[in-house]
Amino acid sequence: MTQLTILRYPDPRLHTVAIPVTAVDARLRKLAGAMFEIMYEAAGIGLAATQVDVHERLIVIDVSESRDQPLVLINPAIVWASAETRVGDEGCLSVPGIYDGVERSIAVKVQALDLDGKLCVHSAEGMLAVCIQHEMDHLIGKVFVEYLSPLKRNRIKTKMIKQKKDEERDSVS
Repeated sequence: MTQLTILRYPDPRLHTVAIPVTAVDARLRKLAGAMFEIMYEAAGIGLAATQVDVHERLIVIDVSESRDQPLVLINPAIVWASAETRVGDEGCLSVPGIYDGVERSIAVKVQALDLDGKLCVHSAEGMLAVCIQHEMDHLIGKVFVEYLSPLKRNRIKTKMIKQKKDEERDSVS
């Protein structure tokens, strides 16, 4: 597998809608493993395949402090979400260094395949519920900054473009 890199906002590939996974096989298990590696290396708690330019419905998550509770969701679908919501600060590996308030359901139930191809239902609340909703947005081509005002979103876009140019300049010199 080629080395995965996390796409950064405003990369247009982040807006690609992911297609359903058709086979849970060795290739997919290898991809999930590589996604966990890059997520842990970047100190993240969740990563959607879309963020590494693989446009399939695959998410990896680990919200544990000990980083030993990996969760893989293949073709996830939220089958229930609480009516009660909360605004909480979110960040994203594709928008490094930016955090802002996003309103999310405080609890969800998600149905997905696991790495054995078995259908599972997971109940989640708190940080895990937020993370699932955030990563599922990536699968439909939505980045969390799209919940923010156009003014904030444009400021973030400008900052990310400048940051990328600075990094490219620094790597050349």
